[in-house]
Amino acid sequence: MGTSKTEGFTAQQLELARIARALAHPARVAILQYLARVNACIGGEIVDALPLAQPTISRHLKELKAVGLIKGQIEGVRVNYCIDRERWEEVQALLGGFFNTSVNEQDCC
Repeated sequence: MGTSKTEGFTAQQLELARIARALAHPARVAILQYLARVNACIGGEIVDALPLAQPTISRHLKELKAVGLIKGQIEGVRVNYCIDRERWEEVQALLGGFFNTSVNEQDCC
């Protein structure tokens, strides 16, 4: 698989695409919803809350952490995760700005 061409796009467009890629799996959406609902820093409980194996959840957590939506804190041999509130607000603003773009009614298709 080749790399995609990213020259000519704005930093905001690239960042939106990066975030969308991270959100493009239902397990990641479910993880974020769970973390938002419990509103705490948790670790192994995520495995009990979702129908996925621990290694699979770990891979999804890694993807969410890579875009900054969650952060982790090491406690002994485990890592506890929570939503990064500051980054969450940045992403809300980016997505909100994108979806607040007006689209006029068109006679199309």
